[in-house]
Amino acid sequence: MSYFTKAKFLTSAPDIGHLEPFDGIEIAFAGRSNAGKSSALNKITRQNSLARTSKTPGRTQLINLFELDDKRRLVDLPGYGYAKVPIAMKLKWQKALGEYLQKRNCLKGLVVLMDIRHPLKDLDQDLIFWAVSAKIPVLLLLTKADKLKAGKRKQQVLMVREASLAFMGDVKVQAFSSLTGVGLGEAEGILLDWLGVEKPEPKAAQ
Repeated sequence: MSYFTKAKFLTSAPDIGHLEPFDGIEIAFAGRSNAGKSSALNKITRQNSLARTSKTPGRTQLINLFELDDKRRLVDLPGYGYAKVPIAMKLKWQKALGEYLQKRNCLKGLVVLMDIRHPLKDLDQDLIFWAVSAKIPVLLLLTKADKLKAGKRKQQVLMVREASLAFMGDVKVQAFSSLTGVGLGEAEGILLDWLGVEKPEPKAAQ
């Protein structure tokens, strides 16, 4: 059984001022509003409705915390970029996102989710540069990998890996599909490392 199946909803907050200090580890998930962030969280935790998915991108307007155990959490940050909402609301989300990333001392890893067909938009790059400057490791999860054939998918991953060298930090790149499970094991391995959880031994062949 995956360690991540124990995730349970803890609380939502409009901004960091409404979050209690935490002396454990938080791993945050951030991405454009149409990058499939909620679907990825649900796939990783093996729970269909842990993170709310919607046909209307941009419904994650709050910082949502999910507890794994008393020292480890996953955090779903407000989506950015795409959502068809009033500018004032969009700016409010951006502020909440920025404050969390800059001031949350327990943040030990950042997963940036990007549609594999449209990676490294300006806001994605801003986020990665910030994390690298704060010495926070980054996993670029290229979602919706099932939309591309294997050859094109590999090409996109290599392109993003090459581009990510410019960030000069601990930046890993992984193709991922919430639909087919492509990249799930690799992504979990990276998250377990960040959380300080021992990886399960691979089962011996029968």
